[in-house]
Amino acid sequence: MAVSFDEELARILREQKWLKEDLVSLLALQDPEAIESLRAAAEAMLLEQCGAGVNLRGLIEFSNLCVCDCLYCGIRKGNRVVERYSLSDDEIIDSARWCAEKGYGSVVLQSGERRDRKFVDRLVANIRVIKEVTRSEKQPNGVGITLCVGEQTREDYQRLHEAGAHRYLLRMETSSRELFAALHPATQSYDNRLACLKTLREVGFMVGTGVMIGIPGQTIEQLADDLLFFRQLDIDMIGMGPYIPHADAAMPADLPVPDVATRMDLAFKMIGIARLMLRDVNIAATTALQALDPVGRERGLRFGANVIMPQVTPLHVRKNYTLYDGKPCLEDSAGQCATCLEQRIDSVGRFIRYDGWGDSAHFARRNNLPVGMNEAPAPHRHVPGQSANKIIKLHLKQ
Repeated sequence: MAVSFDEELARILREQKWLKEDLVSLLALQDPEAIESLRAAAEAMLLEQCGAGVNLRGLIEFSNLCVCDCLYCGIRKGNRVVERYSLSDDEIIDSARWCAEKGYGSVVLQSGERRDRKFVDRLVANIRVIKEVTRSEKQPNGVGITLCVGEQTREDYQRLHEAGAHRYLLRMETSSRELFAALHPATQSYDNRLACLKTLREVGFMVGTGVMIGIPGQTIEQLADDLLFFRQLDIDMIGMGPYIPHADAAMPADLPVPDVATRMDLAFKMIGIARLMLRDVNIAATTALQALDPVGRERGLRFGANVIMPQVTPLHVRKNYTLYDGKPCLEDSAGQCATCLEQRIDSVGRFIRYDGWGDSAHFARRNNLPVGMNEAPAPHRHVPGQSANKIIKLHLKQ
């Protein structure tokens, strides 16, 4: 007798082996009912492991100066069209203070990659001030701080961590050496970036990485390897989304880009499978999902994501931090973004965890720390998608 998809998925969940052949099979799903079963199981896993809350990270893109020349990127060093900027210290700190006053538990300080002493010294100083000025009764330790500023030395990672940043996102964009080489000039090293991820863990950061989905020439087998890569590194946070070209990038024009439907389908499957496979990590519903689908971030939440990064970059520079074309929210104020996100999150039966850091439960459990430190109490919310129960029950009964 033929085995149903629900039974096959229950077997994968029960065995927890996550063989590459199983991942390829899940990524290749085309049957709408099977994809819905995958989605529902991922949503149920999220609720079981992390709860229904969505953690906000106010995104402050404080500079688009960059020493890297990644072929796909709109702020690459070789782009002579983009207007370069760096926010003042006051602009950075005021943006972080606004986030704290709004109840965002955390901020992300993101920029193009630089490794000079002036850059690191200034960033260390800003982290210290942000921690101090955002302390309150609700946030006695100030806002949580995630950094996304690329490859640095061990000593500088230690300085940044000691200053008060405790999460770090360093995207690989692909775990494939071959694809990495096709996306970057020879001066940028796969091994160096991988070594940085390991160093960040040793320094004490909660570590995140991510990949682009639908890169020209990318295979489903390589995406399966990306998922195994997350597991092998025992990663705490994941940020991944569909590949979107940029008009001023340097990718060869003759490379075929998968159509939008294909890229989005794979992106949602990657989120869902990552949730089922890694269970209690933080996964972002990235802005790139919304760039290709007006409700892309909501769909990402329903496939198991639990982090959203609302824009708080000042409007006068925001248009100059476009890594890809069609980036949404370029004209919306931080307040408009906040209101919009509340409505979007509520529309899928989820709620915002205000005033908490929203740290990875995976990090806490691995380090024998209390899950939910710096968390505000979460209201009870019903989340739709009860069809997940038939899969999870099969898994739990075995």
